Amino acid sequence: MDKQTLIAHLNEDLAGELGAIIQYITYAAKATGPYRPQLAQFFLAEVADEQLHAQFLANKIVALGGEPATQPRPVPAARTNRAMLEAVLAAERQATADYTQRAKEAEELGDKGLVVQLEDMVRDESGHSEETERMLRDWPL
Repeated sequence: MDKQTLIAHLNEDLAGELGAIIQYITYAAKATGPYRPQLAQFFLAEVADEQLHAQFLANKIVALGGEPATQPRPVPAARTNRAMLEAVLAAERQATADYTQRAKEAEELGDKGLVVQLEDMVRDESGHSEETERMLRDWPL
């Protein structure tokens, strides 16, 4: 693992966070039905965490000598509330796996501060996953 590879991987993570921000804002607008107010609030409440993650990643990329990504990861199309929740769950699970791997890479490079921050982000993302899983548990097909 070298610094340039870590920067490239952090930029992939940044693209994911930028995509997550767009995903949550878009899904909040698209939520329908009797649970629309609660779903819209749930989606919008996640934007702040994803924005903080994106800002941290951009700052870290610059600190490491890189240029932050500006293109988001594509947002999956979702037509129903359930499809939106399933897409969110998939994105949160991917972020958890990505940050777990990134923490290992930061450990290899001896960047303890980055390891700790990434582990905090794993906690955030896994918490988002658990909440979404609970919402989907009894959601009608």
